[in-house]
Amino acid sequence: MSIPLYAPVVATPTNPLYWSIRRELWENRSIYLAPLTVAVVFLFGFVLGMATLPQRMKIAFELGKAGQTAFIAEPYSFITIMLMNTSLFVGIFYCLDALNGERRDRSILFWKSLPVSDRVSVLSKFAIPFVILPALIFVIIIATDVVMLLLSSVVLITDTHAVATLWARLPLFSLAPKLLYTMAAIALWHAPIYGWMLLVSSIARRATFLWAMLPVFVIFAFETIAFRSSVFVRFLAYRMFGWLNRAFVPQARPGFPTFDPLTLIDPVRFLTTPGLWTGLIVTAILLVVIVQLRRDRGAL
Repeated sequence: MSIPLYAPVVATPTNPLYWSIRRELWENRSIYLAPLTVAVVFLFGFVLGMATLPQRMKIAFELGKAGQTAFIAEPYSFITIMLMNTSLFVGIFYCLDALNGERRDRSILFWKSLPVSDRVSVLSKFAIPFVILPALIFVIIIATDVVMLLLSSVVLITDTHAVATLWARLPLFSLAPKLLYTMAAIALWHAPIYGWMLLVSSIARRATFLWAMLPVFVIFAFETIAFRSSVFVRFLAYRMFGWLNRAFVPQARPGFPTFDPLTLIDPVRFLTTPGLWTGLIVTAILLVVIVQLRRDRGAL
C-alpha cells in the first residue's frame, strides 16, 4: 500500500466582498490615517494643557453634579465631535474618488478581469463610509478617551478626590454602547449622501467635487431667485443634521436647546422616522444605478 507523499490540497472558498474591502483599505490609507492624525494632534494639545488640570478640577468641585459632568467632559466631547466630522469628510472625498479613480488610472480593466462582480465592487466601496469608517472612528474615540483619562489620572494622582470625581463623571465603558449607537445612527442617516457621491464618481470624468456640488448651488440659486424661499436649504440641513433630533431626546434649558446624545438615546423614534427609511430607499436605488453604470463603463 503506497503512502501519498503530499497531503491533498483542499480549496477554501473565498469571500470576494471581504477581500474587496481589504483592497480598498490597502489602496486608501487616508481612511484610517486622517482620523488617527486628528486624534494624535488633539492628544498633543491635551497634554500641553494638562498643567492647568488641577485648577480646572477645583473649579469643577464648585459646580453641581450635572455641571461637573459637562465641565469635565468638555474636551472628551470636543474630540468626539471632531472625529465624527472627520469621518464625514473622509467618507465624502473617498466616495468621490472611489469609482472615478479606478477609471482614471485604468485599473478598472484589471479588476473587471477578476471573478468579482460589479455589485460586489460597488458594495465594498459603499461599505467603507457606511460600515468601516464608523467602526474605526468608534475605536479611535474610545482609545483616545481612555488615554486622556489615564493621563489625567496620572497628573491628579496626589489628589484622590479629584481622581475619583474624574472617573465618576466619565463612565467611558458604560457609554461605549451609546457611542456605538451614535455612530450607527449617523451612518444610516448619511447613507444617501454617500450614495450620491458614489453616483457622481461613477459618472463624472474629472472634477468630481465640482459636479457633486454644482447641482446643489444651481437648485439653491434657482429657488432663491424664483421663489424667494429656502426649502432646499432646510432639506439639506435636515439631511445633514436631522439625525440628532430623531435619534436622541432633546433637553430644553433656559435660553437654548441642548442635547446629550450619549445618555438620552431614542432608538424607537429614530427607527420610525420616515426620513430615515426614505433615505435608505434612495440609497438602494442609487446603488443599483451605480452597479449598472460600472458594468457599462470602462476606463476614461
